[in-house]
Amino acid sequence: MGAPDDTAGRPPSRPATPGEGTEASRYAPPRGRIHPDTSRSWLRRALPVVAAHKWTVAIALGCSFVGLVLQVQIPNLLNEAITNAVQHHRTSLATYVWEVLGFGVGAGVAAFVSRLYLMRTAYSMEYDLRHLLYEHLTQMSFSFYDRVQSGQLISRANSDVRSVNLYLTFAPAILVQCAVAVVAFGYMLAISVPLAIVAMVTMPLVYVAGTRMRKILFPVSWLIQARLAEVATIVDENVNGVRIVKAFDAEARELRALARAATRLRWANVRDYDLRARYTPAVQNLPQLGLALVLLVGGELVIHGQLGIGAILAFSAYIVMLQAPFQMLGQLIMMGQRAAASAGRIYELIDEQPDIVDAPDASPLGAVAGDVAFEDVAFSYRGDLPRALDGFSLHLRPGETVALVGRTGSGKSTVARLIARYYDVTAGAVRIDGRDVRSVTLSSLRDRVGIVLDEPFLFSTSIRDNIAYGRPGASLAEVEAAARAAQADGFIAELPNGYDTVVGERGYTLSGGQRQRIAIARTLLVNPPVLVLDDATSAVDVQVEQAIHEALAHLLGGRTTLIVAHRLSTISLADRVVLMDAGRVVAEGSHEGLLEREPLYVEVLAQAEHTEEVA
Repeated sequence: MGAPDDTAGRPPSRPATPGEGTEASRYAPPRGRIHPDTSRSWLRRALPVVAAHKWTVAIALGCSFVGLVLQVQIPNLLNEAITNAVQHHRTSLATYVWEVLGFGVGAGVAAFVSRLYLMRTAYSMEYDLRHLLYEHLTQMSFSFYDRVQSGQLISRANSDVRSVNLYLTFAPAILVQCAVAVVAFGYMLAISVPLAIVAMVTMPLVYVAGTRMRKILFPVSWLIQARLAEVATIVDENVNGVRIVKAFDAEARELRALARAATRLRWANVRDYDLRARYTPAVQNLPQLGLALVLLVGGELVIHGQLGIGAILAFSAYIVMLQAPFQMLGQLIMMGQRAAASAGRIYELIDEQPDIVDAPDASPLGAVAGDVAFEDVAFSYRGDLPRALDGFSLHLRPGETVALVGRTGSGKSTVARLIARYYDVTAGAVRIDGRDVRSVTLSSLRDRVGIVLDEPFLFSTSIRDNIAYGRPGASLAEVEAAARAAQADGFIAELPNGYDTVVGERGYTLSGGQRQRIAIARTLLVNPPVLVLDDATSAVDVQVEQAIHEALAHLLGGRTTLIVAHRLSTISLADRVVLMDAGRVVAEGSHEGLLEREPLYVEVLAQAEHTEEVA
């Protein structure tokens, strides 16, 4: 590209290395991944995420089990203390007091360690799940985002991930407590087999109630998550489109729409809690019926001298101890249904594969001269839509600047998107230096093709970071040179913190023309050999546009440039003008030649001039 020339406003040149635009992540990748086999249950597909943290899970569950086993010993010690120390005076009561105290301290320490490692596991798995989902979303193609609402994605990345993570974390801990209930039942059998059977007689009823509860809660849980996503979508669209809402005085209408969505969500939640209210008391309180039976039957055994008083006390303590697992069992069922519904919604995203991927034999594009060719290209955004391009052929020679002109809907912006392979052609081919863009890696292709769109997006960060987005390691001098080339340095210097000024969301604290100039600077800093300007100065006034064009006249030399143009001043930058209509090239040549022989060209320019005057 030649030596740097700051007097011309040109950003410093750099070696073109494929993939340089990417930055190495400072964060660890997820340790586990969702199993790709869609025939598996949602839980089996999620198990690799849990298995990736098997050691912390094992420590948490092991300590939980140890602590609960220590707790199970205490009722048995109480039985022995009453029998041996209080009734028969065979042993000192202090001995049992110290033993109970020791078991209590041990159980407390084990519970502390268990809780510590359990929460570490919880946040680690949540990190993995969020990382996996976001990583997958970044790989999805443009066609995916054309049809999926952002609110739906936000809901699944937040509330759905949280529901799945809660179940994966706490379900094993609850099951461990249920397993300890088996140990407690063993001690009960050792004290009195008949009384132990009486104490557990209500358990089949608990199982039946829990099974029924699980079946009826699943569809309601799915409905709740879907309606949460609906509310999130409405809020997201209204926040991002707040200027349109206010411009059309539509606040009341949007509030009504949100109220309707919130009402539907409220109905689903009320239905959920209504179902829980029917079954949860049975699941949680049936064990207390067992306690009443123990007191009834055990009391008769004590009266007739067949059982000691300490045994009744121990059984009462065991029944109380068993209530917690069964109460949590009801909670586990509810968490499981919510998690199953959430997992299904997450898997819908993860199981969908991107349309645009590297071919198995794809190789880096490497250094390019900038020869771009469209060979009889046909393209449709969806199979059921008319073709945006049909038989489109165009050749851009290395270093040439071509202006693409046509009526609205003629396919100009589609041509720009196909060069960088945002979409794949339906038929034909797009080639750079003779290589089909489908045969090269996406990272190397997009490092070679810079695109400035007519609606630039800025991040809620500093202006310097926005300009350096494609080259995070660029120096301030390089950022300033790119800004000068885009005629952005003047208004940046007037901002409170200059290049460190943080722009508002989407850059709305700046004018449309200022956002476009920053977007141009962002692309120029990457210094691509192929540049696409998709009506990139539409929001810039004529005087500023002229200054940008003077800078671009220096920058475009030696660079292949495609300009989607409406203004005559923009067309003047081009070496050649191409006229499009109905998705194909209908004429090409110089501006003067097309004015003389193409009525459609005159009509397009006149329409663009009229639109600009009205605006």
